Amino acid sequence: MPDARKIVCLGGGSLYFRYAVPELLMREELAGSEIVLYDIDLPKVEVMAARLGELAAESGTGCSVRASDDLADAVDGVDFAISSIGGSGAEVTSRVYASRYHAADIRIPAKYGIQQVVGDTCGPAGMMMGLRAVPAYIEICRALEERAPHAILFNHSNPMAVLCRAMVKYTGVNVIGICHGVQAGIRYAAEILEVSPHELSCSWVGTNHYYWLTRVLNRGRDVYPELRRRVAEREASEGRRMAAELSQAYGYQILYPQDDHIIEFYPWAAQCRSLDDLPYDMAEDAHRRWAHAPTELPSAEPPGPEVRERFMAEYSELVASASLPTAPSDPLLGEAMGRVISAIATGRREVCVANIPNGGCVRNLPAHALLEVEAVTDFGGVRGLQMGEAPPVLKGILEKRIVWQELVADAAVTGDRNLVVQACLLDEMSIPPDRTVAMVDELLAASADLLPQFA
Repeated sequence: MPDARKIVCLGGGSLYFRYAVPELLMREELAGSEIVLYDIDLPKVEVMAARLGELAAESGTGCSVRASDDLADAVDGVDFAISSIGGSGAEVTSRVYASRYHAADIRIPAKYGIQQVVGDTCGPAGMMMGLRAVPAYIEICRALEERAPHAILFNHSNPMAVLCRAMVKYTGVNVIGICHGVQAGIRYAAEILEVSPHELSCSWVGTNHYYWLTRVLNRGRDVYPELRRRVAEREASEGRRMAAELSQAYGYQILYPQDDHIIEFYPWAAQCRSLDDLPYDMAEDAHRRWAHAPTELPSAEPPGPEVRERFMAEYSELVASASLPTAPSDPLLGEAMGRVISAIATGRREVCVANIPNGGCVRNLPAHALLEVEAVTDFGGVRGLQMGEAPPVLKGILEKRIVWQELVADAAVTGDRNLVVQACLLDEMSIPPDRTVAMVDELLAASADLLPQFA
């Protein structure tokens, strides 16, 4: 039987929702649900709501879609919340990674000798994304605590572990982080083994964007040695060479093998004089990403009408491309947001991948650590499954990362500048204390209008 719910999309103008909402619209279990798109930029989110409203009518499931810039109205009595808030405020850009804020996160550390490639999970740039976004998430969670205390919040934004840890630690909201890195890694392993990903049973240990396979079964047969042999014998594709060699050194296959993300967890980005010194194939990628990034510092001043008009034209065209999916979402092919929410709404037990507190899933890592694990759905959300123990070499790496996440989450909530300095010094991309302090001062000043907690 259909189970109509109220679902709010936080940062509803995000282009992510042109994919996530159509999935919800096609779930018969959610027929008749109300979907509210909440955003601080009302004209922008109204464009998204108009297109998704058309798709709602086309779906025939009786769902409705509306826009709102009133947080209290948007979350009142809501059953599920989905967030895609990128930490660049209301800046006029269709890509948070091309915002002036994130460009400053990349360019300022580069002056101090830290050459970042993506900058969304750790390092100075990942830290700054967290510092800017956490206050907005805490404000939303406070509203949920008051107006929808039983709501389940799915976070899609980066830095995933920092955002989820801050919400779990400082609020009472039921938070689940959703990503697609594990699924991509399993599909990659299946490709190497020349089998369907649905024929593999995998275990892994790690935190978002940073995990390793510890077990791989194909129809009950241990194929991990075969996977490692094939990885060693084949020539790694561009953008995955470093991950392949690290996997051989560790004796465990890195599950999310994109070098541009993996390098964020190692010191090499702080050992380069320029982007050209980045190892493997990453220099070309970094130049491509940042060659045309904004060079001006962020500003609280609204953009001029011409800039806004150009943006809205581009944005409207992108939103117009949204369409209903042709097939049900597959948990091994992506995040499967519609499938996960419908499973929880109906109490259906289904296995998914979730970023949640460890709570014993990996026995030799802290219980509070925000890990990405396999989990099963029920009416209460998700419950993590046993993932085994982290081997010693991986345990040591992860424990340091977990402490870094805690420092950034605490700094983002408390506004303690010294915690920011400590996080930078603990990070693998650390530089000497005097340069760290100077870099932190510049980074905080560049984002000052979105960092009221540090005022």
